Amino acid sequence: MVDPAAVTNQPPPRRDMDLWAMDPVLSDHATAAGADAATLLSFARDLGRTEMAEAARDANRHPPELVTHDRAGRRIDLVRFHPAYHGFLQRGLAAGYAAGPWTGAKGGHATHAAMVYLQSQVEPGTACPMTMTYAVVPALDADPVIAAVWRPRILGARYDPADAPVEAKSGATIGMAMTEKQGGSDLRANMTRATPEGSLYRLIGHKWFCSAPMSDAFLTLAQTEAGLTCFLVPRWHEGERNGIRLMRLKDKLGNRSNASAEIEYHGALAHRLGAEGEGVRTIITMVHHTRLDTALAPAGLMRAALAEAVHWVTHRTVFQRRLVDQPLMRAVLADLALDWEGATALGFRVAAAFDDPAAGPLARVGVALAKFLSNKLCPVVVAEAMEVMGGMGYVEDTTLPMLYREAPLNAIWEGSGNVMALDILRTLARDAEAAPQLGHALDSATGADRRYDRALRDYRARWPRGASEPEARWFAEQTALLLTASALLAAAPGPVADAFIATRLDRDRGQIRGAHRLADTDALLARLGSSSW
Repeated sequence: MVDPAAVTNQPPPRRDMDLWAMDPVLSDHATAAGADAATLLSFARDLGRTEMAEAARDANRHPPELVTHDRAGRRIDLVRFHPAYHGFLQRGLAAGYAAGPWTGAKGGHATHAAMVYLQSQVEPGTACPMTMTYAVVPALDADPVIAAVWRPRILGARYDPADAPVEAKSGATIGMAMTEKQGGSDLRANMTRATPEGSLYRLIGHKWFCSAPMSDAFLTLAQTEAGLTCFLVPRWHEGERNGIRLMRLKDKLGNRSNASAEIEYHGALAHRLGAEGEGVRTIITMVHHTRLDTALAPAGLMRAALAEAVHWVTHRTVFQRRLVDQPLMRAVLADLALDWEGATALGFRVAAAFDDPAAGPLARVGVALAKFLSNKLCPVVVAEAMEVMGGMGYVEDTTLPMLYREAPLNAIWEGSGNVMALDILRTLARDAEAAPQLGHALDSATGADRRYDRALRDYRARWPRGASEPEARWFAEQTALLLTASALLAAAPGPVADAFIATRLDRDRGQIRGAHRLADTDALLARLGSSSW
């Protein structure tokens, strides 16, 4: 007699996981980039605990709530969160997610990049406010007086969620509000106005997207008589709530744990950062660093999706064989593993450039390349992982739906694919050191693989003086693939670099994942970190 309650052929629940030890791709490439393995081991073990997975579910099942007024009708413009949300920020900031790169911590930006990768696997929504808080530090340095107030509360590595003036707080987070309805990526079309008032300015205008609206202050752009200018707008000013109105929370596609909002400035008082008319030049220092995170986060999302798929195929039997033992399934997973490891290798190659003061031009062009390519791959990898799991991957009992909703985000945040492709062309044309540093990075891998050498020669023959605008995406893709291959040749096992070059540069493959000719997939599958292959 069949027992309708019996559960067979289902994987066991996933328990506590050591997200560092079970991920040789992370440990290899982060260590090669100079990251602090001891710090990351602790952070990874904490995030991998079962209770953190449950906390992530709670933070997303109980989304933020906008509270515009108190019971007496006074404007308070607050966002209330589930306690799990605050728990993630407390852990991440205490571990040095935002502060580490600016306090002399070992492998500052590389260690931070690994934290982004790890956080994105478990609860990516809470990465957003921590990322912006990390990235704002160099922009604050445009005004030493402002930096003296805000820097200590960022670098102290403490999370203080109190709704209070910054002077009364032990820690602070800072968000960003640039985008307006009429302009989008065309920031110079912004219409928010800033009028001088003593040493401060009053802002009037509307921002279509404000990331992390519960932050203690926001970097924003507004027009003065001299043109677009950068400002820091605190939530409180001299003990009073500033004129920042939260109009509505965005009903967005991605994570539900973090809030994004439309806001209005109703005479909000603001501190100018940098010279009038130099707003883009000032705020781009923040954007440059947030782009590092948008290059590493998709690698973390891919890792999380593949880890779910690996757990499924290792324990699921179909037609009297484990799924993982079936040749076509192995071919698909091996191909997806190459996308993920390539994105991880490229991201950490760029993170290492952030930590090298002499490699600033390479960091500027490299982060755009990594952001462009990794975010084109991420939705494909997550969707394929979902397909591996079939109907189970389509329900919220797994993390795949959350990862799938999140997968397009980092391609849009801080510049879409076209913006990245054009930025790459502009950087190479305008920065006298960018092209030589990129060329040196590509040349460093020559002699290790004849197919790589041939692909590099063909690339330079095709674009001897850079690409034209209609070819910008093609150029960005090829440049990023070559830089990825060079990173893999330097830091990955030989079979991984060999397979990447064969299928991404030599193009002995079809157009979809799993359509390739790889005789031996064992080495690639081993990189997924399962002990059950």
